[in-house]
Amino acid sequence: MLEKWLEYSQEVTEAKKAGKPVVALESTIISHGMPYPQNVHTAREVEQIIRENGAVPATIAILDGKIKIGLSDEELEYLGQSRDVEKASRRDLPYLLSTKKNGATTVAATMICAELAKIEVFVTGGIGGVHREAETTMDISADLQELAKTNVAVVCAGAKSILDLGLTLEYLETQGVPVIGFGTDSLPAFYTRTSPYNVNFRLDTPEAIAEMIETKWELGLVGGVVVANPIPEEDALEESFIANVIEKALDEAIEKQIGGKQVTPFLLGKVKELTDGKSLVANIALVKNNARVGAKIAASLAKQRISL
Repeated sequence: MLEKWLEYSQEVTEAKKAGKPVVALESTIISHGMPYPQNVHTAREVEQIIRENGAVPATIAILDGKIKIGLSDEELEYLGQSRDVEKASRRDLPYLLSTKKNGATTVAATMICAELAKIEVFVTGGIGGVHREAETTMDISADLQELAKTNVAVVCAGAKSILDLGLTLEYLETQGVPVIGFGTDSLPAFYTRTSPYNVNFRLDTPEAIAEMIETKWELGLVGGVVVANPIPEEDALEESFIANVIEKALDEAIEKQIGGKQVTPFLLGKVKELTDGKSLVANIALVKNNARVGAKIAASLAKQRISL
């Protein structure tokens, strides 16, 4: 019965038949994370980067009552321009599918759909986490719970810097989710290469990361892995500058009583405004960098399976 909900693009279908590595991509970054036309242009570039690095891209979305695993150019364009696309997390999937509404998948929803489609590596910008002042608002991203129970490796530039990074790491530790630094000891903070916090483990090659991921799942340890990949040095923003901008954005969100799933899009938009667009340039650069690394990890996992 599961297959009735899944619809694969021709490219992904052919890749799976041929045993080629496939990398999942979210669609919220297209519909809610970037303005048009940069969102669609970036999505296409990211897909191409994955192809050039030995894997096949599968951008995921909920369209016309189906979980689409891989999107056409027309579908990417629709997600980039439509105002009727809902932000879809775990709780939203049954409703959107049963009512045939359209949804762009968050990190959590993309992980679920990727696991249903037997895709093990997922590339995104940054994961969600524990929001600042969560001790009173209880605003904690569903991404963290999903990482605890869904067997998908998530390649990202760390957690979004609008979050409480310390509490996010504590939550992941409690849930047994390893945070691997790709060539770094410090947890990247999305726009910046470092933060005051350390990753759990540092690994310096895609092959080593693939080996650890495979070992985790062979042991029956359920749940995902966070691969924290720093933004390229030439694209990173200065830490004190971005920290000041985020504080201003957070103050405005509180003043306007913005909460729930609207918080992240509002804050990212406000940060873009306050940085005169520099944050958008950084966001695009880090997603592309994650795509390169994610494709190489997926290719390494595929090679390990062949050699077994």
